[in-house]
Amino acid sequence: MIEGLQLRHHSADEARGNLDQLVDLYLEVYAGGGEFYSEDRYRRQLDLHMQRAGWELVTASIRGSLVGYIYGFPLPSHTRWWDGIHQPVPPGFTEEDGARTFALSELLVHPAWQRQGVATSLHDELIRSRSERRATLLVRPDNARARTLYNSWGWKKVTKLRPKWADAPTFDVLIRSAATEPRRIVEN
Repeated sequence: MIEGLQLRHHSADEARGNLDQLVDLYLEVYAGGGEFYSEDRYRRQLDLHMQRAGWELVTASIRGSLVGYIYGFPLPSHTRWWDGIHQPVPPGFTEEDGARTFALSELLVHPAWQRQGVATSLHDELIRSRSERRATLLVRPDNARARTLYNSWGWKKVTKLRPKWADAPTFDVLIRSAATEPRRIVEN
């Protein structure tokens, strides 16, 4: 673990007080990423996601400065998370009950702190705290560094998904059993 790294869990109510900080870090990480990574779209996404039952955020700070965060929420039975999924998928794959799947929505680390173990610490802290039977996330197929890291943590690709949002890219859908302990690695 990085010297001075502090991880903290936040509910949606607690996180609303730091909304501008969360958005600023997002914009710094995705600078130049196009309209899909705009401030307006991300603020709308955060607002919608924070309303989900069970939404949880883990922040990473060093000497009082936010250097990264991760958040997600359990998928309810009426979720739209799977809208745009490519077929075929295993039978029952998209059936949710509110306790089956935790959707990891964002994992961000400030560029100056990447490849130092912050992402691993955030990932492990959030996943370890969840009671759902599995977790899912979406990752861009061209993000080789993230894909390598997720693979090392036990995530497996199942299919692809293109969300119904304007300008949304196509993502790989990854799944990880909650029962699997995260593998500790050092980020290169």
